[in-house]
Amino acid sequence: MSGDQTGERIRSAFAQLARQRPNLSQLDHAIMTAFERLMQGRPELTDGAVTVTNICAEAGISRASYYRSPTAPVIKTLLAAPDTVRPELGELRDEVARLRRAERALRRDHAVQLRDLKDTVTTYANHIQLLTLANTELRAENHQLQQQAAQHSNLRVLDRGPAPGTPR
Repeated sequence: MSGDQTGERIRSAFAQLARQRPNLSQLDHAIMTAFERLMQGRPELTDGAVTVTNICAEAGISRASYYRSPTAPVIKTLLAAPDTVRPELGELRDEVARLRRAERALRRDHAVQLRDLKDTVTTYANHIQLLTLANTELRAENHQLQQQAAQHSNLRVLDRGPAPGTPR
């Protein structure tokens, strides 16, 4: 349903209410006017959200007066209809709320990824440290074996060529 159809449905519902209750007070008319202004996206005093609080503020009445008014059930019925088009302001607020929820989810996922990556880095750092210690031990053992070999005259050290990765 379009905004024009919603506006027509609101006017029709209020006209029917006026026919059923010809003695509507100024307060009731103020509520209807305030509701129509909010639904058209033309608030004068509030942020434009279609809420009971904002309807009361726009109409200049208390919430108790609103709930005693015969217009309250009509407005509730209009707002409960699934095809009622709310002002664009409300749609934008809903979109902002949806985007904020999505942003929170993305931040949460990002934090999980960061934790996982930090754990991976820690694991790799531990492995590097262990390999470095093992390499140091092997070098020390190699050095010790070379010294022992040098003490024996009957052992000959073979030339293995250059170390891997070095040019010949």
